[in-house]
Amino acid sequence: MKLSLKNIPWKKRIIQAVWLLFGIGAMVLFGAAMVKKTQKNCSGVQIEISGASQNIFMDEKEILEILNLSGKIKGRATGKINLRSLETVLEKNSWIQSAEMYFDNNQMLQVRVVERQPIARVFVLGGNSFYVDSAALRLPLSDKLSARVPVFTNFPSGKTVLAKPDSSLLVGIVKMATFIRADSFWMAQIAQVNINPHSKFEIIPLIGDQLVVVGDAEQLEKKFNRLKSFYQQALLQQGINTYEKLDLRYENQVVAVRRGTAKAQIDSAEAKRKLMELVQKTAPQPLPIIDSSSTNNKIIPHQINNKAINKPLTNRRVKSKPKSVH
Repeated sequence: MKLSLKNIPWKKRIIQAVWLLFGIGAMVLFGAAMVKKTQKNCSGVQIEISGASQNIFMDEKEILEILNLSGKIKGRATGKINLRSLETVLEKNSWIQSAEMYFDNNQMLQVRVVERQPIARVFVLGGNSFYVDSAALRLPLSDKLSARVPVFTNFPSGKTVLAKPDSSLLVGIVKMATFIRADSFWMAQIAQVNINPHSKFEIIPLIGDQLVVVGDAEQLEKKFNRLKSFYQQALLQQGINTYEKLDLRYENQVVAVRRGTAKAQIDSAEAKRKLMELVQKTAPQPLPIIDSSSTNNKIIPHQINNKAINKPLTNRRVKSKPKSVH
């Protein structure tokens, strides 16, 4: 069967050819524009640092110095600048979590850096110290400033590669530091957290002369709620320094060990006032307190009087003369 010229869809063929030529032309123009753009020089570097809400351990000058290690960026042809390689160089710095770069339409190199946020400072048994972030990554100290974060002492190892028990302990430090930082009262009341030889946590409070045994970093909210209720009820009624040790490791109770064999002196009103300023308003919960006296070494259950907390401290009669607190 012979095909007539009249039967050929000439109009359709012409439209297809036009679109094909248009596509080829667009690709050629796009390629030429890209080549021209890569031949342009970098007009400058603009750096933005984020991530650390309170402490800036890296500044624009330091980041620019790192970028210029292999040659000055400004004035160099944009096509000869390997952005991915520069990002990798920046991310090798311990304080930099991530880095992203791109050239804008004015050939300005835009650098976006996310800085790591320290959440605790850890002192090793040997005396050295380091910061740790929320990912349990160890960070070096900075010559610029000291971060206001919870302090942990007696960490057992300063090795670059930690053993599994020490790595687990570092994760526990992150948990406890995160909890403490989230509550302004505990940030003000906790002077430092010691790590005992059994890798358990013990708190040294700022106000009050007690050792507070926390144990591991599990159920922290329940443990600290029990301690706060103890501060609100028993401790202020009987004297801040009546007890030498508080143990939070037991469910629904606080084990309190009295100081010495004689009756402890009631602390001054000034010490009570300082602690009351730190204690936030929370609903009191009755907690069983176990009072372990060193005279007979017997554990005596003691229920907290919930009504006593509603009585003002100034109306209570004090038999002994208040002791000054310096």
